[in-house]
Amino acid sequence: MSFTFRCLDAAADAPLLHSWVTRPYASFWGMLSSTVQDVVEEYSTIQSSGHHHALLGLDDGVPAFLMEEYLPGSSPLAAVYAVQSGDIGMHLLVAPPSGVMARLMPGAVPGAVAGAMPGAGPEFPAEAAAGGVRPGFTTAVMEAVLDRLFQKPCVERVVVEPGARNSKIHALNERLGFQPAGVVTLPDKEALLSFCTRADFHAARSAISQSPSSQFPIPQAPTHESPTPRERHYDHHRP
Repeated sequence: MSFTFRCLDAAADAPLLHSWVTRPYASFWGMLSSTVQDVVEEYSTIQSSGHHHALLGLDDGVPAFLMEEYLPGSSPLAAVYAVQSGDIGMHLLVAPPSGVMARLMPGAVPGAVAGAMPGAGPEFPAEAAAGGVRPGFTTAVMEAVLDRLFQKPCVERVVVEPGARNSKIHALNERLGFQPAGVVTLPDKEALLSFCTRADFHAARSAISQSPSSQFPIPQAPTHESPTPRERHYDHHRP
């Protein structure tokens, strides 16, 4: 696995993103019924917001995941916790198996990971069968995303807010150093607000690298939930 990032081009990348976000496995992303033009408009708004930015993650040059970073102080999160200087929010969507996963193993059986594939439902979002195709893929993606965020000197803490009942993503978050801070009420859901400091991430990363099980996936369907369309445009902010 060799991950790189590039700025999302709202217009050029819209057909690809549309093919991801309109699949049942990504129902939590809130864009199941969107058109390609809806995707263009949504991500054009994000990219021009000044406080929210989307990046496409590539694995050996092939699109493999979508990463969003945002300023919590310019989102609905500002109403539920005391935002600190150095906080940054993150969302993550892993590609479905018709992308990089299928290229690597065309015969892979959909649904190899619980909640990974279409039909999984909103509480088990978006692992693109990586657990069944490429052991440890999602953990590696999350590690790469966090590493990128913490490379910014101004970032001291990463904030996530998955659904309160999404125990699978909670397990992944904790493995990578996130500490739960409690359940909060957001416009579209009850969420488990969690934080990961730079020190916590580096400690977790060291533990993962030294673990004999680091070669294998942990049982989760991990991606970070993005708000529904209604929340996306809440006061023109999208967390």
